[in-house]
Amino acid sequence: MNELKTHIVKRSEELFEKIKGYREYIHQHPELSYQEHETMHFVSERLKELGIPHQMNVGGTGIVGLIKANHHAEGMEVVALRADMDALPIQEENDVPYKSKVDGVMHACGHDAHTSILLGVAEILNELKEQLPQPVKLIFQPGEEKNPGGASLMIKDGALENPKVKAIYGLHVFPDLPAGMTGFKSGLYMASCDEIYITIHGKGGHGATPHQCIDPITIGAELVLNLQTIVSRRRDPKIPCVLTFGYFEALGATNIIPAKAVLKGTFRTMNEAWRAEALSLIEQQAKAIVEGNGATLELEISKGYPFLENNEELTAQLKQKSIDLLGADKVEDLAIRMGSEDFSYYAQEVPACFFRIGVRDEKNGITFGAHSSRFDIDPDSLKIGMQMMSLAVF
Repeated sequence: MNELKTHIVKRSEELFEKIKGYREYIHQHPELSYQEHETMHFVSERLKELGIPHQMNVGGTGIVGLIKANHHAEGMEVVALRADMDALPIQEENDVPYKSKVDGVMHACGHDAHTSILLGVAEILNELKEQLPQPVKLIFQPGEEKNPGGASLMIKDGALENPKVKAIYGLHVFPDLPAGMTGFKSGLYMASCDEIYITIHGKGGHGATPHQCIDPITIGAELVLNLQTIVSRRRDPKIPCVLTFGYFEALGATNIIPAKAVLKGTFRTMNEAWRAEALSLIEQQAKAIVEGNGATLELEISKGYPFLENNEELTAQLKQKSIDLLGADKVEDLAIRMGSEDFSYYAQEVPACFFRIGVRDEKNGITFGAHSSRFDIDPDSLKIGMQMMSLAVF
């Protein structure tokens, strides 16, 4: 294993400039969720250069490649490695040579890095066919940032079958950690995520005569505050959970009560039974409050990703490999996060490990969080990503 590890580190160093170039090219040409047509073709061309067979248009704009071990037998199960490819509707504010060339679209969550890393891993593992313990499936996935989640679409399209996947690994850049570090969390790690869309139809009128109106603003305010009791009083306190309304629009004026208010929120938890119960309670209470105040309600709940649970054995094994590679001081134990990730769909199907690589670089001002218009990564983190994803399959 030491000889193999030395080889993987050496090859990641040798491939660094190429993979850094891939990342910068993809960063300059970002594509929104389910629109990753050019990125898909870019990945396909790189896999063709390596002679890796692959299928395009999986789950829409995804790619599934297969590196066969030399001893590959029919029906042999495989290990899968996943990278997401989509960008976000954000205007980039970084002044860098590889700045996004697409107005209003930016790789602000590091998926350009994920895709580039997996292309580097594909090259490394393709050279190690004779030593692979099993074939390796490469999953380049669209639409992580938007419901219903590209992972769910790829699974429906058979990405985990033919050949059957027995375990899957995914990584994500992590601006909270300095480049050169990794982070792991066994068991429950990330929350489910559902979106709530509410429209309250009242009766508008003059602000001086509220008794002649049905005020959707006061009804909406009551609704937001009342629904918080579902989390604080109806939930088992041992279950992580959050309900947040981040959007409240009611276009009146100082002397105008509007006829309509629109609210948008998110519900997140780590327990599927409570998730179903809470969403039902939200619907019941919203209807009772709105109709009890004489208004009418439009309610849509968009079911998002399930919670993410890391397989304890896979996570412990990869964490130890990271300690052996980088040193114990470079490997962090992560806390649970109420953010969500559609990698959770894979984890519902097969044993999975989703881990983090640090990308922070204080010296060069690379400190902004994901989904920021100033997000960037320390490019050296690409090497760690290639090394960890390559070692994962052995």
